[in-house]
Amino acid sequence: MPQARSHIKKSDDFPKLSKNNHKITSPQDTTYNCIAYAAGDMRRWWWPAYPGYWPSNVPRNETPEAFLVLFAIQGYEQCLNSKLEDGIEKVAIYCSRGTVTHAARQLVSGMWISKLGGFEDIQHELHAIEGGLYGFAKFFMSRARSR
Repeated sequence: MPQARSHIKKSDDFPKLSKNNHKITSPQDTTYNCIAYAAGDMRRWWWPAYPGYWPSNVPRNETPEAFLVLFAIQGYEQCLNSKLEDGIEKVAIYCSRGTVTHAARQLVSGMWISKLGGFEDIQHELHAIEGGLYGFAKFFMSRARSR
């Protein structure tokens, strides 16, 4: 079955993206974003700037510290790396110039899933979306994977 035409392609925004390091897993949807998707919420857009949803006990800014608190509330703890671990679910927090830009969640296969803004969800290698719009995966958090 052919994939629908995507808005996602290799560009200055995603210089490492290729047909070999990602696949589209959903149609375009503006209901939710990468942070919501990494947190497991596909009903709303999570971002510290209004009008996005943001927990009241998390600082409303785009600093890594605020996002570390956000995911800690979801049961994650900061960890050292992106290495796949049995029974552990990880999130990667991407930053550019000290500001958080994106988050992705690791699958049991070791691949990562992301929601690219208001575009599609993709399954990808961790570094496939680095180097452009999202900067680089700088922080990792982990929790026990729910069964």
